[in-house]
Amino acid sequence: MPLTQAESVIKNIIREIGQECAAHGEIVSETLVAFMVKAVVLDPSNGFNMDRTLMKSDVQKLVKLCVARLLDNKNPSLDTIKMQVYFDMNYTSREEFLEEHHRVLESRLGSVSREITDNRACAREELESLYRKIVSYVLLRSGLGSPTDIKIVREATAALQSVFPHSELGTFLTLTKKDKERQLKELTMIVTGIRLFNRDCGKGGEGIDDLPAILHEAIPATTQHIDSQLQIAQDQVYRYTAILEKVTKNPLMSKELEPYMLKEALYNVRQYEVFLQIILPIFISLASLWTSFQDETVLISVLSSLTSHLEPFLGAHELLFPDRIMQSLLDDVTVKTDVCRIKEHMEDRVRLTDFKKLEWLFPETTANFEKLLIQYRGFCGYTFATTDGLLLPGNPTIGILKYKEKYYTFNTREAAYSFAENPEYYIGLIKEKAKKNAELIQLLELHQQFETLVPYSQVRDVDKHYIKPITKCESSTQTDTHILPPTIVRAYEWNEWELRRKAIKLANLRQKITHSVQTDLSHMRRENCSQVYPLKDASTQSNREGSTGVPKPQIYIAGLRGGRSKTTHAVKVNLTRAVDET
Repeated sequence: MPLTQAESVIKNIIREIGQECAAHGEIVSETLVAFMVKAVVLDPSNGFNMDRTLMKSDVQKLVKLCVARLLDNKNPSLDTIKMQVYFDMNYTSREEFLEEHHRVLESRLGSVSREITDNRACAREELESLYRKIVSYVLLRSGLGSPTDIKIVREATAALQSVFPHSELGTFLTLTKKDKERQLKELTMIVTGIRLFNRDCGKGGEGIDDLPAILHEAIPATTQHIDSQLQIAQDQVYRYTAILEKVTKNPLMSKELEPYMLKEALYNVRQYEVFLQIILPIFISLASLWTSFQDETVLISVLSSLTSHLEPFLGAHELLFPDRIMQSLLDDVTVKTDVCRIKEHMEDRVRLTDFKKLEWLFPETTANFEKLLIQYRGFCGYTFATTDGLLLPGNPTIGILKYKEKYYTFNTREAAYSFAENPEYYIGLIKEKAKKNAELIQLLELHQQFETLVPYSQVRDVDKHYIKPITKCESSTQTDTHILPPTIVRAYEWNEWELRRKAIKLANLRQKITHSVQTDLSHMRRENCSQVYPLKDASTQSNREGSTGVPKPQIYIAGLRGGRSKTTHAVKVNLTRAVDET
């Protein structure tokens, strides 16, 4: 199926699911529907094959399953997914929020700035109007008071006149547009500084809020609310974890509690805890930033609103597990905090001698040990895989396993050893478990294994979180006494009497005349010598004797057969070639 056609089919499915939910009185966003479609398709129990084209019956089945899950308001898994979608849609980092805030401020000031920079005032009334616009621009950009309040306008005008009198308007109008904008920003900073100084001296500062006092009250109030919610969530997490541990040891109890979705409730509260912990450090950083009080005040209101809107997503698990049911399930069970679980196994550390091919990291040998990005948000992957989804916090002091550039922690040394024997097997089990519970993809940060489900809030920060460990080791260096060659000047002389003697010698030489004679034999010649080696007696030995060949004698005698005369006359001719001709 072509890509554009596939996208069209998916959009139609999402639109149909949204309409079905709306018909039942449930308004859902397209983002939530898209996530639910992916979660339903990933679940192997639903029988969807990703390698073949969806038939009409498959589409109808998909729509039906998604609508059923979206309308199930008593399911903690749905609450968790809704919470994740809401957080991703509304959360931005502090830098991004302030960047957006400043961008909006610049866009609002754009029209006022253009009225000033494009102005071609000449008459006196026009110049007066231009000056008032500059005052308004300064107040709007600084944000310290309304430009409609006459007292604030008078104070800002007086501060501006002290550094930019009316007589400077002519020079200002001759500047380029870019220089005008730069000067307006500089004037805003100067006037703002003057007004803040006057406020501190008690001679001005009309309309300027006491931002330090506002933050001093707002930050503790907001953080106290978050701390209390975080404490409640952690208490619930500890109780659910204790019950699930009890269930894993009693198979009969597991069947009885299966309809109650106990694990989904744990995932719901754990996700809420994670989001609160993400928000809380931002407030801690706010308290130390005293140079941007106005930005921090706006940011507090946004984060406070975000926190209050997360609470409604906790409704389902409270209906399923009220206090009376929880108390009955907690009989004969010790509720442990995450800190208590970590302290129980502080001394059970991994022995490096037991592993030759795997790398383990420890606090005393790794400089940035606390900043490493731990897989599964720091939960023990082995326990999660072998107990069908129990989340227990990993203990970094036992040792952090480095496997394929990723880092894993475990709650016990035995779990670490078992996981290290076959990491791929347990990673695969966790991935299959996440397919059945889609909320685990974000809760355990499994987005790399499901790339299509990476939330927008984490796509932008995917490179920022990756930190490589800086390991420590014992080492020593040896420094040579003299690493550079000596620079001793042999001609140096410290004795002044010796220097005097050399000076007199040079002075006498200046009075002497040097003669030289050149002859025909010495012309264009120089002294030279060469070295030769005398010949030595040498002999060779051969395996057989050898000789040289001489020309073969060839003698021709003519007239031996006779002729016309009766007497035979023979003529002897020597045809042998000379030796030097061979």
